Amino acid sequence: MSTTTASTATASIREEVLAGPHGDLRVRVYRPGSGAPAAGLVWAHGGAFMHGDLDMPEADHVARVLAAGGVAVVSVDYALAPAFDHHAVLADDGLEKGLARMLAATDGARFPVASQELAFAFAWAVDADLGVPAGGWSLGGASAGGNLAAGVALRLRDAAAGDTDAAPVPPSSTARTVPRSVVLAYPVAHHELPDPWPELATKIAALPPDRSYPPAAVRAMNDHYLGHERGPDSPYAFPAGHDLRGLPPTLIVTSDHDALRSSGEAYAAELAVAGTDVMVVREDDTLHGHLNQPDDPGCARSLARISAWLTSDVLVGTTHEPPA
Repeated sequence: MSTTTASTATASIREEVLAGPHGDLRVRVYRPGSGAPAAGLVWAHGGAFMHGDLDMPEADHVARVLAAGGVAVVSVDYALAPAFDHHAVLADDGLEKGLARMLAATDGARFPVASQELAFAFAWAVDADLGVPAGGWSLGGASAGGNLAAGVALRLRDAAAGDTDAAPVPPSSTARTVPRSVVLAYPVAHHELPDPWPELATKIAALPPDRSYPPAAVRAMNDHYLGHERGPDSPYAFPAGHDLRGLPPTLIVTSDHDALRSSGEAYAAELAVAGTDVMVVREDDTLHGHLNQPDDPGCARSLARISAWLTSDVLVGTTHEPPA
């Protein structure tokens, strides 16, 4: 494991390269500039499973703002699927040929690699002596990272219940810890997007083509992440529709004008039916990916909500009965 360190007025920042389950795994650790952290968050950026890095605002800006508010953040540079400009590929070739081109690519990592890496990073953070007690760590992500966080929450639940193969951990880990809470920003929890309500459908219809995310295109991107067209073989890939009992309290922040909002809202309903404490907030006047737009007022509002959730003793509920 290697380490590099830097600091700012509001955060101490260092990078580590972990011996992850699939090779080197880079994480960037943000700690409050002064005082002990009030909470911890292991975070995964978005990018359609094939784009994004630790420097994008959805990773770096999010972590800096949360660290300034007292949260220790471990931002995870998980392995990406083969990279494509999916808008261009799907537009030029059509969905069937475009997906065939995407599936033929081999220069990247597909499920379950990123999912297992995020689970490993969470276990590392719990044991890393970052000033946060084991029970104070939450897990979260945005968009595709929200998918990863939701799936890893299932992994960690199952590992804590005795399925030691569900979530890889560092050799030094002595305990399997369930997150205090889960934070999902405009996640894609479904392999196929649920139908939108008329209000959302009207907003989607008004979006430009490169922001509309039609269901068939989302299905193609999800298949590209899986590496096949059979759909998910594991609940850890797309957790909607599976057994969600015993999961930690969950905050879901959705974007207002966003086709993926139908997934976040439907997943929240499933969590509630499963007995999980859940809070859902639709951020008004935002597009998908608004945490990647630091100048968007909706970004600041959402980060304030997330910070309050993570550091509050009253907003977050409890993890209830695990599945039998």
